[in-house]
Amino acid sequence: MRILVCIDDTDNLDSLGTGELASILAQDIEEKGWGKSGAVTRHQLYVHPDIPYTSHNSSMCFATDLNDEYLNPFLQHAADFLTRKSAEGSDPGLCVLLPEQLKGKDKLIAFGLKAKKEIITKEEAYNLAQDLHIHLSEHGGTGQGVIGALAGIALRLYGNDGRFKGKFKIKSEKGIASVRDILAQSRIEIVKSIDGTVLAEDELVWLGDTVKAVLLEGRCVLLVTPIEVSQAEGIHWQTCSKQLLKNY
Repeated sequence: MRILVCIDDTDNLDSLGTGELASILAQDIEEKGWGKSGAVTRHQLYVHPDIPYTSHNSSMCFATDLNDEYLNPFLQHAADFLTRKSAEGSDPGLCVLLPEQLKGKDKLIAFGLKAKKEIITKEEAYNLAQDLHIHLSEHGGTGQGVIGALAGIALRLYGNDGRFKGKFKIKSEKGIASVRDILAQSRIEIVKSIDGTVLAEDELVWLGDTVKAVLLEGRCVLLVTPIEVSQAEGIHWQTCSKQLLKNY
């Protein structure tokens, strides 16, 4: 079965970030032989003085193909993991979704989009999770992280929100690589401009300082912009700046 797993509010300023814990949890699944995990995505939620968060108020989500008999052992492992590994003062939440069994996808996605622009209560999160039969649980502190965990699941399911955790390392010639090489060396599935132009495999991209992908239409996408300063003839594209990527 394919499941989505999201955690939120597990860290403090001195601890491992929630993204790191999500990566460890994803790796645990593979090391235990329970299934195969995919990349972690970061989903930005509403930043407001009345919402407690460590630095950016974002949740972390990953997909995994899990052997059916290991669902309950995984749920127990994830709960124990968050209880043990979440930082002092954090309010960790866990959400696990089986997309194929979901009835009410639009309702769930609407919750995730709302969480990007409004304050949401724990009661709202639990009521929706119960209504849609989604696993949602808290594992310390106030448990406020259940809101972000459910929202992160919703946004991952939405498929048009979030940045993939980490930077891609692409072998290049003086910082320049073809789309073909970028696709061959990474999980990136498509390279396109921010206005939607899909680049051909023989087009060249100046990689710059950061090669980070975003989630668009359910795919791992490297976004590029027209090059500002040409590094060599025939190069018309460059990777997006960190500032531009904050929109995703």
